[in-house]
Amino acid sequence: MSSTTARGRGYAADPGRLAEMSREIAEGRLSPVALLERYLARIDEVEVAVKAWREIDREGARKVAETRAREAKAGRIRGVLHGIPVGVKDIIDVEGLPSRCNSRSRENAPPASADAEVVLALKTQGAIMLGKLNTTEFAYFDPSPAGNPWNPAHTPGGSSSGSGAAVGAGTVPVALGTQTMASVNRPAAYCGVSAFKPSTRSMSGFGVAPLAASYDTVGFYGGRVDDAVTAFEAAAPRFLRLKIGHTSTYPLKVVLIDDPLITDMAPDMAAAYRGMAEAIAKAGHSVETRSSGVSFERVRELHRSTMVYEAGRAHRDFIDLPPGQIGTRLLEAIREGLAIPPERYLDERGELDAMRRQFFPAHRDAHVFLWPAAPGAAPAGLASTGDPRYIAPWTMLGGPIVTIPAGLGADGLPLGCILSARPGADAEMCDWARRIAGVAEVSPFA
Repeated sequence: MSSTTARGRGYAADPGRLAEMSREIAEGRLSPVALLERYLARIDEVEVAVKAWREIDREGARKVAETRAREAKAGRIRGVLHGIPVGVKDIIDVEGLPSRCNSRSRENAPPASADAEVVLALKTQGAIMLGKLNTTEFAYFDPSPAGNPWNPAHTPGGSSSGSGAAVGAGTVPVALGTQTMASVNRPAAYCGVSAFKPSTRSMSGFGVAPLAASYDTVGFYGGRVDDAVTAFEAAAPRFLRLKIGHTSTYPLKVVLIDDPLITDMAPDMAAAYRGMAEAIAKAGHSVETRSSGVSFERVRELHRSTMVYEAGRAHRDFIDLPPGQIGTRLLEAIREGLAIPPERYLDERGELDAMRRQFFPAHRDAHVFLWPAAPGAAPAGLASTGDPRYIAPWTMLGGPIVTIPAGLGADGLPLGCILSARPGADAEMCDWARRIAGVAEVSPFA
């Protein structure tokens, strides 16, 4: 982890390279106990300002770290995450810790009796669950206490606010978040790190508090693209395991979609986006700008409508709770969703399916799509989590989405772009994202 002494960096720090730490543990040059204590010390240094963590399981993590250290010394390495601390968004269950979902209605929630399936997958790889990270209420728009590590007066994004902030502050190398609209990839961009959102609904949702079942997807944070991709690979569902590890040498076809939705990009974001495209082309890949062929604004509208419909029915009981138990924005969404007739929802789902069938065949030769993650850097204030408009259509389209850091903007805050691909191309995306990051990633920590 680099220090925070660099001018203008605030409380941000590089969380470290996952592959390097994993290799050092396997070779006996780094103890999981020492690594854990390094991150705990970092939490103690910055958490009062960043507020990324909801609950830190210090003693539980220390016990697991001691076990992983003994195993490593005996030559038993469980996987690429052996001895690596992980932070978990507080809507994802970790056995023995409560999932409070940043809601007054869950203040007295009991400890979870079982791990979410994604947590079990990471534990199988030897990971250490360090604790729970702050989230917006039930992963909607009522904000969490977390601030942006680059400037805590600015939002870290949402809904996985604590996940992006924790990695961006260097307090943990890997974190779990969830995305229903833009809730994994946007916090990563705002906090200067990377994230991998798999194909929509490809990860098991067992043990994850729902918002909108058609879109809720667990995602993975790391300091850079390779770190986030590696974390995803460790937990990838079985049907992808045989495909992961494939590498390619052919030039990639990278498509930039020209759509009115992104005409309000800030000048520094537009320059970063253009610079990334130029770097990719300079490396020998094909870069082409095309019309979307469908209205991304319409996609975004339909995505939101179907999302609140599902949220209303998933959480209809919340409107009967005493005042103050549920945030105003979530309650408004529930009521709005309950007012949408089922036939309208079905029609909108059908329209979205038609748009997917139109979009991907029109770009069947594209390997990846490059797109700005947001109109600009993280806005000031914590009342809003920023603008999800740019990422939401890609979540609805359903393919994997990787946040790729794009350096710092005019105000000294991070900028980010995203890479997306067709649904189901997750294994290939691991390779493609690494290749593109190798020539175009601009880490703000560099």
